[in-house]
Amino acid sequence: MQDPSPTISILTLSTLFPNALQPSHGIFVETRLRRLVADGKVKARVLAPVPWVPPGLTSAEMEKLRAIPDFEQRNTLDVDHPRYLVIPKVGMNLTPHTLYRAMRKRLRKMLDAGLKIDLIDAHYFYPDGVAATWLGAEFNLPVVITARGTDINLIPEYPRPRRLILEAADNAAAMITVCQALKDRLIELGAPASKITTLRNGVDLEKFHVKDRAALRSQLGVSGLVLASVGLLIERKGHHLIIEALKRVPDATLLLAGSGPDRQKLEELAASLGVKDRVRFLGSVDQKTLCDIYNCADISILASSREGWANVLLESMACGTPVLGSAVWGTPEVIAAPEAGLLLKNRDAESIVAGINQLRGAMPDRAATRRYAEKFDWQSTTDGQVAIFRSILNR
Repeated sequence: MQDPSPTISILTLSTLFPNALQPSHGIFVETRLRRLVADGKVKARVLAPVPWVPPGLTSAEMEKLRAIPDFEQRNTLDVDHPRYLVIPKVGMNLTPHTLYRAMRKRLRKMLDAGLKIDLIDAHYFYPDGVAATWLGAEFNLPVVITARGTDINLIPEYPRPRRLILEAADNAAAMITVCQALKDRLIELGAPASKITTLRNGVDLEKFHVKDRAALRSQLGVSGLVLASVGLLIERKGHHLIIEALKRVPDATLLLAGSGPDRQKLEELAASLGVKDRVRFLGSVDQKTLCDIYNCADISILASSREGWANVLLESMACGTPVLGSAVWGTPEVIAAPEAGLLLKNRDAESIVAGINQLRGAMPDRAATRRYAEKFDWQSTTDGQVAIFRSILNR
């Protein structure tokens, strides 16, 4: 029977959203939104601000930001990219204000053109959620904020951002966290528990699936024990710990997918430890290539110090590859059965070596690992969002 309820019109707002020049940036926000609108009960417009680049800055990264279009269509979604000012060193405190000013002007233009908006769907609590609640107050729109990770487990350590986050929590109509650990932390900070719902991320089981491992390994030229590590090349992701562990696993090759400021430091570490020839720095890759990498690997490793809900864990499992993960924040909620993989005893190279040896000694059946991932579809998350939106609009 067709749902008689009217379609809900939302404005999804986030600085974490893909664009033509950065197709993987914030793809987890786009993935959840695409699943939501595909259900037919919600339609969305996207406001995804990008930093303004002043004249004279000509690095490759700055040129890429400058070339992002002001408006584009992605997977049937209309996406606006207004520019906001980011000021070095003091940006953490000022960015909510510059972000608000950039989005305010664009939102006014949208509404004047006749766009109907029932509520604002904001992703990442700071600065995005804070600025969203200011817009909501000005334009009389309820705001739902999704907390995703460092916005709650790191940024509130700074006094002014913490105060603004709690003000936004009070002013939001509802909040969503992608794992229970983030909900617990929000409540601990002082956010009203009655407003918070945990809706974990799902995994795209069509994009991430089991493939012919032998053919892919031959194509990449790898053999023996293959490890994978995926994520931004920064200290928090723990790639350095995996490289250190590699020295004690002499038959292993590491496929490292991601870009970031620590690449040179990681390359130098691999060279100094004598494992340079066994670490493949693959750079940023698209999701099809990522699927190939997971399928090549025997084990995927995530040695992060902080995570909300790490999508790479379920992506790997959907390809039949078990995972090793540091027992932080939402990760224990993902690695919750033997066929999923193992949690690291500690976040250090020694524990990574021990985890690798334990897993390879009793490797889960790849089909069982895939079946575990299949339990994490998107429908329950979509249903939860729709229920929250309707509850707000019916008040």
